[in-house]
Amino acid sequence: MLRDAAVALAAAGIDNARFEARLLVSRAANLSVEQLIARGRDPAPASVGTALRLLTARRVKREPMAYILGEREFWGLPFKVTPAVLVPRPDTETLIEAALSLMSDRRRAWRILDLGVGSGCLLLTLLKEYPNATGVGVDLSGEALEVARANAEALGLTDRAVWTSGDWRQEGWADRLPGPFDLVVSNPPYIEAEAVDRLMPEVARYEPRMALEGGPDGLDAYRAIASAACKLVTPGGHLLVEAGAGQASDIARILSSFGLKVLPFWKDLAGIERVVGAYH
Repeated sequence: MLRDAAVALAAAGIDNARFEARLLVSRAANLSVEQLIARGRDPAPASVGTALRLLTARRVKREPMAYILGEREFWGLPFKVTPAVLVPRPDTETLIEAALSLMSDRRRAWRILDLGVGSGCLLLTLLKEYPNATGVGVDLSGEALEVARANAEALGLTDRAVWTSGDWRQEGWADRLPGPFDLVVSNPPYIEAEAVDRLMPEVARYEPRMALEGGPDGLDAYRAIASAACKLVTPGGHLLVEAGAGQASDIARILSSFGLKVLPFWKDLAGIERVVGAYH
């Protein structure tokens, strides 16, 4: 079964086909990968083979593995994911690193805002790191907010996170939030509209377009966030946003044009300027 699944995935152009096939076999058999390895060549029930064929067919169509498995790890924490939210990415962990470098007091009761909260991976990870902090997560998608709520419950953070619907394309959107906040974070949509369909199939076909498309130049969300930042960020507080490759300098100019003081950029593990920070 493992070999057949791996061959099918490789034929579909999927990297690490054998590794992914093992994950699919594990899910089909309802066993951990470690349990699966321990069983060696023990024959599996026919039901496992049927389930594996269905799971493999989904991955061959380039559905993201995280959607098939229903979860993705971020900062060492498990997060439920559905097609209503972006799949958490390792690059986004750079934003957590940036926040930790700016807010050294882990015991302080920080107030944190996450704009475009999606699965909640940013806000909830920060609440885990700061045990006395509270946070507000904002998203346009009601389905995304439900995923974030489920993750908060699973991580034992329900009493420290509030979820609210919001649309930064509407005038006065920031006035409805209970600010100001010590830290505002966002991984906003930043792909140029005409480039979305050229992304890898897992992204272009399956991830929510409104969480990807950032307008003609990919920077619309940053303009909206920057225009409200002085209302949302407490004096001495910080704004941290994820940036696409090559966008950091343009984002910095937008933030500066609204009176914010821009910090040195944070780079991800690939050396890409991934997080832009500012304060006022």
